[in-house]
Amino acid sequence: MENKNKDGGSKYRDKIKETIESYAKLTPEEKNCLHIYYGYGKGKTTSTIGLAIRALGAGKKVAIVQFDKGYDGNNEHYSERNVIRKLKETGYDIDIYPTGCERMNSDGTFRFKNEENDFKEAKRGLEISRNLITEGKQDLLVLDESIAAAAYNLISKKDVEDLISLFKKNRRFELVMTGHKLWKEIEDAADLITEMRKVKHYFDNGIPAREGIEY
Repeated sequence: MENKNKDGGSKYRDKIKETIESYAKLTPEEKNCLHIYYGYGKGKTTSTIGLAIRALGAGKKVAIVQFDKGYDGNNEHYSERNVIRKLKETGYDIDIYPTGCERMNSDGTFRFKNEENDFKEAKRGLEISRNLITEGKQDLLVLDESIAAAAYNLISKKDVEDLISLFKKNRRFELVMTGHKLWKEIEDAADLITEMRKVKHYFDNGIPAREGIEY
């Protein structure tokens, strides 16, 4: 058993060494990866915000575009943006671009049906994303709910694929995308895919979305 453990440790060390050596040979562009966090489990946006904080802590520049998560200037339904704005005010190099329309009804229910302005806002999100990919100075770009926007027909699958193609031509930064469903073309293009799989959720037992936990 002791010899097997030693062999296993040696193989792991060799693998790490090989990875470090091969990474050093990559061009700066090749070192930047495409991450996809997807699924019906809780945690996709939460993960990207955590990654953004880590990048800021390392002195990197961050930009976040959020699809279908509107902000009217008064009613804020995504509490993480309060912190991001304060980080920006205190000198951290982070920019956030909320797009989308208000979906919260006055009675606390959620509007699911897409309306004309929802599509206009999704196109605005695409335009911001394209500009950041081609001209932005960020080290990390998060396109939150960009894949979900395609799943819910606010934009097309081709729009998402075109963003990825544009990134491949302008690979100056790390790119992160989130959503619920994947399809083959973007799955093949990604360097990292993490699935948030719902195993159990308290919503099914009557606990709704709560401020500071879900939004």
